[in-house]
Amino acid sequence: MKHVSMNTILAAMFALSGLLLFSQSSAGDKQQVVYHVADEGKVMFALNNIRNHIKGVGGKENVEIVLVVHGPGLKAFHEMQAVDKLRETVAMLQGEDVQFNACGNTMRAQQIEVDELIPGFVRVDQGGVVRIAELQQDGYLYIRP
Repeated sequence: MKHVSMNTILAAMFALSGLLLFSQSSAGDKQQVVYHVADEGKVMFALNNIRNHIKGVGGKENVEIVLVVHGPGLKAFHEMQAVDKLRETVAMLQGEDVQFNACGNTMRAQQIEVDELIPGFVRVDQGGVVRIAELQQDGYLYIRP
């Protein structure tokens, strides 16, 4: 019988486990991404990035995206101030299952309620940065355009 070294066995096991992990991750796992916007001037840029992201991965079935907005960036989403292009883009992204989270601290500071934002926003009372950290703990990739 031929002698096989322990290193050879370990190398083969490592290679096999890598193949198993690759086949599991390529068998339907969605990318999970949190986009972060705090600057009002970057809102449309971020929304366009999200649209391109969905297209780039082949559609909403391949990605889960959460947009977390806080600080001055939230002003762009106020119902009374939002421009039509922004409303249309948000509606389209909601159709692609993008989730829109608004920082509760920012809402309090700006003295607005969730019903004063473009429809579809969810208030995150723990705060925007805490929500981002929670999503990252859950494996979401972080992008701040």
